Amino acid sequence: MATRIVTYEELKANNHKKSLYLLLHEKVYDVTKFIDEHPGGDEVILAETSKDATEAFEDVGHSDEARALLTDMFVGEFEKNSGLKVQSAAKYAPSQSAAVSNAVQQGSNMMYFVPLGLLGAYFAWRYYSSGSL
Repeated sequence: MATRIVTYEELKANNHKKSLYLLLHEKVYDVTKFIDEHPGGDEVILAETSKDATEAFEDVGHSDEARALLTDMFVGEFEKNSGLKVQSAAKYAPSQSAAVSNAVQQGSNMMYFVPLGLLGAYFAWRYYSSGSL
């Protein structure tokens, strides 16, 4: 089955609540049915119509579940020579996501060790300064 090509004119024409297309990673999605369910409200999606919304989508840090919803909304590939400046999909590689996830995991481990270390240091100080707990 051939992939549908969505033109810039078609993207611009579908920029309201009754028919809403969104451009993410050089692909076009019909988010009309989802707009009322969007946790961030409809304004944030409507603000990204008729342009490449990739950077805004990635800056928010959508979950894997949110990304999985996109497969059912896929309309087609965006035309290559539209004149619209489109973000490269390679810029937002999964390796960045893995790096962020790893940093968060290390940060959450520190959340446990720092208080425990401080607590141990307090009891050591009490023991050595008074001779007993």
